[in-house]
Amino acid sequence: MAGLQNIGRASREPAVFEPYSLFHNGEPMTMAAYGGIPPGPHGEEGMGAGHQSEEEPSKEELREEELNGGNASARVVRVGSTVRKPWSPTSDSTVSYLRTLHRRGIDVPLGRGRDARGRLVLDYVPGSLAMEGAPLGPDLVHRIGALVRRIHDASTGVPLEGRWDVLIPAERPDLLCHNDLATWNLVIDGDRLVFIDWDGAGPSTRLWDLAYAAVSFAHLFPGADVHDSARRLAAFVDGYAAGGELRQALPDTMVRRAAAMHDLLRRSHESGRQPWGTMYVTGHGDHWAGTTRFIDEHTDDWCRALTR
Repeated sequence: MAGLQNIGRASREPAVFEPYSLFHNGEPMTMAAYGGIPPGPHGEEGMGAGHQSEEEPSKEELREEELNGGNASARVVRVGSTVRKPWSPTSDSTVSYLRTLHRRGIDVPLGRGRDARGRLVLDYVPGSLAMEGAPLGPDLVHRIGALVRRIHDASTGVPLEGRWDVLIPAERPDLLCHNDLATWNLVIDGDRLVFIDWDGAGPSTRLWDLAYAAVSFAHLFPGADVHDSARRLAAFVDGYAAGGELRQALPDTMVRRAAAMHDLLRRSHESGRQPWGTMYVTGHGDHWAGTTRFIDEHTDDWCRALTR
């Protein structure tokens, strides 16, 4: 969920909500990182949560560079080829899920254990954020749709038990999902596509996760050309190889998913829950209200684009 800053070609993308992305000196980083630390409740092998690397760090590795920004991240620093961030109550479950996905053939960032301060040590993943080139071309969007399908398929059968922090829960969750598959959480490095920032992963459904991803990668935002957005939506869903039931349910679900984002911000403002409460009055609330209206007003266009 992305911040309000514009970078390069990202100036064409409207303000969006991003609690997990990393920025440097007030500008979004074009290199991103996130990973995991095995094992966990899913029985993966590797270093335990309390593991500390025994390698002697170089002087370069000891130099910390603070990564500023991100709407909900605590202090995050880069140290050499790694990123360090606070260990959270959900980290054990999240990194176990990542290790399971990796074992099942999904390219996800992996972790290096915990450092002497107890922080998560994560690989620094090279590449550019997809949001820098948004709206993306249909061919790339098709590839991303196929990647989302592989992630969902690889998640099938992974136990839902664990400690999660799902901001916008789905009804009757039956699948572990990223829950924030969007241009601001996708790193592109040549032909390599890697989703980062899995902090909000947890139980959801294919439809609920797919609807949110479709909004971002089809660029269903106010001011977008409806015809171009419909083409991107078709490319994304074709890449996912969605069946008739998903295609039929997706347009209305995209409306509900965008409305749920706005509702999260509104309720957070009313209850004082931060940082989402402040975001509601600093542009994010208006953005998601407008996005909800835009998707709802053009539902017939999305239905036609998804008809096979």
